[in-house]
Amino acid sequence: MSDGNYEQIRFRTEGSVAVLTLDRPERLNAWTRVMNRELVHAIERCNGDADIGAIVVTGAGRGFCAGADIRDNFKARMDGAEEEPVGDWIGLVRSSKPMVAAVNGPSVGVGATMILPMDVIVASEDAKFAMAFVKMGLTPELASSHFLVQRMGFGRASEMCLSGRLYSGREAFEAGLADRLTAPDALMETALEVASAMAGNPGPQLRWIKQLLTENGAETDIAAVQRREIEALHRAYASPEHKEAVSAFLEKRSPKFG
Repeated sequence: MSDGNYEQIRFRTEGSVAVLTLDRPERLNAWTRVMNRELVHAIERCNGDADIGAIVVTGAGRGFCAGADIRDNFKARMDGAEEEPVGDWIGLVRSSKPMVAAVNGPSVGVGATMILPMDVIVASEDAKFAMAFVKMGLTPELASSHFLVQRMGFGRASEMCLSGRLYSGREAFEAGLADRLTAPDALMETALEVASAMAGNPGPQLRWIKQLLTENGAETDIAAVQRREIEALHRAYASPEHKEAVSAFLEKRSPKFG
């Protein structure tokens, strides 16, 4: 797999934002291990490219991701196929440059859990969300039992997981699962605006802040929260990005971050 030569995703850039599109529209972009490998490769590629400041993930056609491909995953496992490790998706997303999910249609099972650790979820009014694991005799994965509670609260997360029912984009937004709700034709414009606003900020600080939010979001030891913040702040004070921001303010100009 070479840069840009993908089978099940598409890669393009809009200014300083990379757009990764899940590209199995005939199957509502059902998740496969090939798709997973390609997403990981593309995200790592973005993280190593100084010209890219943020990432948007969306789906081709009518769907975002209708869950794991049953034949590629569940049936193959039942038939005794050797299971391929999927790697640390949560660690990758939370250590990555800012990531925005632009949910254009059904986002079910892994199609929902894969986006929960992303920084912002933008939902179209055409989006549909479900944590339907219970319907398949399964349980949630990708730390979704943590991130869903963080996003929605305990009661709403419990209802969503235990019922397995489908939520509209508006329901998901009103329940706190999605951060933005847009008309279908405004989805990508909104997602790109959100991502571009983040991409314009200094890269090291963006990732330090993501690390703080990850480590402190559910931390009950306030002293530990402050200790991590102070350590990050000391790194920030010594950074060239901070010095450039101060100089730009004093000189009444826009900062130029590397």
